[in-house]
Amino acid sequence: MDTRIADLRYKEVISVEDGTRYGYVGDMEIDLETGRVKALVVPGRRRFFGLLGREEDKYIPWDAISRFGEDIILVARAQPG
Repeated sequence: MDTRIADLRYKEVISVEDGTRYGYVGDMEIDLETGRVKALVVPGRRRFFGLLGREEDKYIPWDAISRFGEDIILVARAQPG
C-alpha cells in the first residue's frame, strides 16, 4: 500500500491498548538532518466548541505506531505535547 503524507490527514489514530480515539493526524515531526519521521502530531480536541481553547496536542512517536490501515493508524501509546 502506497501512502502520501497528505493522505495521513484523513487517517484516524487509535490506541491498540484501550481503544482510545486520539483524532486525525494534523502534522509530522521530522529530523531534518536524517530525513526521518520522529512523530505524528494529533491536534488536541476543542473545548466547548473552541471557545475555551484546545487540549494539548498528542505526539505519537514513530516507533509506537503498530500498523497503518486504509482509514486508521493503530498506535501503542501517545504522549501529551
